[in-house]
Amino acid sequence: MIDEIDKKILEILQKNARMPYTQIAKKIGLSEGAIRKRIDALEKKGIIRKYVAVVDPRKIGYNSITLLGLDTEPTKLLDVANEVAKIEEAKNVYISAGDHMIMAEIWAKDGKELSEILANKIAKIEGVKKICPAIILEKIKEV
Repeated sequence: MIDEIDKKILEILQKNARMPYTQIAKKIGLSEGAIRKRIDALEKKGIIRKYVAVVDPRKIGYNSITLLGLDTEPTKLLDVANEVAKIEEAKNVYISAGDHMIMAEIWAKDGKELSEILANKIAKIEGVKKICPAIILEKIKEV
C-alpha cells in the first residue's frame, strides 16, 4: 500500500512529471533523497508505469477525436481488441464492462478520414458486430 506522502507525490507527478525532485521535496517537506527513494519504490512496484508527454491532438492536425464503442462476437473479444490496438489512429484501447465490450480513442484528421478508419480498418476486423462512435467536442478535464 501507499501512504499519504506517496499519494501527494503521485498527484504532483500526474500534473507535471518533469518537476525536479528538489521541487517535489520542497512541496512535501522531505529531502530530495527521500523523494527519489519513494519514486524509485513506486516505479519498482509498478504504481508508476511510465512517464509520457500528453499531446493536444487538435494542435497537430487531428480534428476528429472519437471515443469508439465496439461490440464483438464473445469468442473474438481479445482478437478484436488486439487488432484495434495495431491501428495507428487508435491511441487507447480498453476492454470494458458496460454498454460496449471494447472502447477505443481514435484520432483522425477530419470526418472523412474517421469514416475511412471506421469502415475500412475497424468494421472489417473479423468478429466486429457493432461500432458506435462518439465524437468528442471538447475536453473538460485531463489528469
